[in-house]
Amino acid sequence: MTMNTLLIGVVGAGYFAQLHHAAWQRCRHTWLAGIADRNPDVTTPADIPLYQSLEQMLVSQKLDVLDIVVPPDAHCRLIETAIDADISHIICQKPFCQSLEQAEYITAKAEAAGISLVIHENFRFQPWYRLLKSKIETGAFGQIYQFRFALRPGDGRGADAYLARQPYFQEMPRFLVHETAVHFLDLFCFLFGTPRQLYADLRQLNPVLRGEDAGVIMVEFDNHLTAIFDGNRLSDHLADNPRLTMGEAWLETEAGVIMLSGDGQLALRRHGQQDEDIILPAHQDSQSFGGDCVFHLCQHVADAWTNGQRAENTAREYLEIMKLVDTAYQSAAEGRKINLNVKG
Repeated sequence: MTMNTLLIGVVGAGYFAQLHHAAWQRCRHTWLAGIADRNPDVTTPADIPLYQSLEQMLVSQKLDVLDIVVPPDAHCRLIETAIDADISHIICQKPFCQSLEQAEYITAKAEAAGISLVIHENFRFQPWYRLLKSKIETGAFGQIYQFRFALRPGDGRGADAYLARQPYFQEMPRFLVHETAVHFLDLFCFLFGTPRQLYADLRQLNPVLRGEDAGVIMVEFDNHLTAIFDGNRLSDHLADNPRLTMGEAWLETEAGVIMLSGDGQLALRRHGQQDEDIILPAHQDSQSFGGDCVFHLCQHVADAWTNGQRAENTAREYLEIMKLVDTAYQSAAEGRKINLNVKG
């Protein structure tokens, strides 16, 4: 370790938390100092201390960063514990807390304590979206007309849907938007800026779930740009690993149509032409989740905090994404397009 090394503690050792463990062990400027989980039989990396609670870990470790990778009902309590322990930086998985009100409360408390609180919203760190963002910013595609993402992971069929990986999905009263489409609402804002209108139509296709698992969300931005989330967790798409991209996307622009395929390839078909130009080859390591986006996010925050800079996805910014989630449910319930409260 060096003077600039951040000591990382992770709460959680379940399916997705294991991706965090592996990411922190690969990052520059970080040292995975400990993992806390109530289950003493969980699988953790060799030589990393396992604690039964965050409180127990804090007795033994003076952490710089706490990474929270557990369900939302524990978020607020764990963040309060980290604030009381004067941990400088906190990362929290999404969905963030159990409600917008709870998230607003804990965000304000972290800010008052001078603690950096970031939400682990990783889809914007997938390499295909980082490349699209850079090209949009440089004007490489000209005017942007429309973006559409078709979510088709094919993992939501039957009575045992999600039980092997994330069984709590079945019990979530708000599922598709709260757990999954939130990734894309954040992505839309990352790519296109501040939204102005939103319309949603939501449905439940698998009766074993409490919440919705299919639907369409349309978000409108300036210059008549529209971003559409078309989600159905029962259907699949053409991919060796359906969870690599979770579906397919089309960005329609003045230059032509850019398509994201299920293998992570971006191809541009220029207007009026038949052939395609490959602008991002297929992702070579198809087993890494989402193009290794967990690692890319962890490295981003480690670099930012090591250099005294601001990281993306602050909790304060993420509250606006949570408001979009609530607006989607309101729109679906009322059957109407909703104007968003946009300043300026």
